[in-house]
Amino acid sequence: MPRTTDTAAGDPGAPEALGSDPHGPGAPAVEISHLRKAYGPVIAVSDISFSVAEGEIFGILGPNGAGKTTTVECTIGLRAPDSGAIRLLGIDPQADKARIHEITGVQLQSGAFPAKLRVGEIIDMYRSFYRHPAETGELAEVLGLAGKRHAYYRSLSGGQQQRLSVVLALIGSPRIAVLDEMTTGLDPQARRDAWELIERVRDRGTTVLLVTHFMEEVERLCDRVALIDAGRIVALDTPAGLAAQATGVRTVRFLPSGPFDESLLTRLPDVTAIEHDGRHIAVTGTGELATAVIVALHEAGVETTDVRIDASTLEDAFVRLTGRNLHEAEEGAQS
Repeated sequence: MPRTTDTAAGDPGAPEALGSDPHGPGAPAVEISHLRKAYGPVIAVSDISFSVAEGEIFGILGPNGAGKTTTVECTIGLRAPDSGAIRLLGIDPQADKARIHEITGVQLQSGAFPAKLRVGEIIDMYRSFYRHPAETGELAEVLGLAGKRHAYYRSLSGGQQQRLSVVLALIGSPRIAVLDEMTTGLDPQARRDAWELIERVRDRGTTVLLVTHFMEEVERLCDRVALIDAGRIVALDTPAGLAAQATGVRTVRFLPSGPFDESLLTRLPDVTAIEHDGRHIAVTGTGELATAVIVALHEAGVETTDVRIDASTLEDAFVRLTGRNLHEAEEGAQS
């Protein structure tokens, strides 16, 4: 559940006291109502509405091209929506961009700095923008950049540049942190370190809007998650609640004894999707899926070994709600 912390009273410059919230205590930190944004004939976001409680980690999950980044860019005032209303702690991001800068920290999918700037110079420059910045040493340590202060930006790997962008998003002790594909390009251990950092940031009272396409990231971090596909929210619930919507959906993974015509399985009424995972095959569907798959292959002279049946997951929920798996949706969005 979302957690909040109290800030000492009487400090008008503390992050929790950057100004009174005009919508009163207990109101959402983020409110989006009927957001719509198009680029010419392409509708990127179509009628999206949701709210995020203070101290909540709220996930936006979907494939590339689903409208996730456009949604957050409108949320923080980088893009003007065609229609709809947005409020961050009661503030209109289009009407008061200076105030939005004070209360938000943002890490977008892509960004770059001059090649000959040093990491420490970039961090110090960003730190100077805020009245009450965070302790940068802790952020850099957790994200593996403590030994890179004197390194040129051009010398950083893609993963290190990504870590730096997260440091810069959190350096102002924001009340709302917007993180767009925060852990893309990070190795598994760095990804888990970043997750632990975000949990600590939330425990201090920061509201987190997390954009991702990693199911595991959502399941680990998020209090609630919105599934977005083709510019619309197709479901909004807790990760467990969304997985529960996929009740009846199963994934059967197995190693076939040899190649086979996939139409043997795709024509089965219980099968909704087939994926290859190395030499293994993963079949998603409903009903008595395992029995139907094994029998169909056996009748075709193909034996199955290393059979595993997985329970319902967020991936299953996405399949159930959109009729395709997340990777198929990404491929369709990029084509």
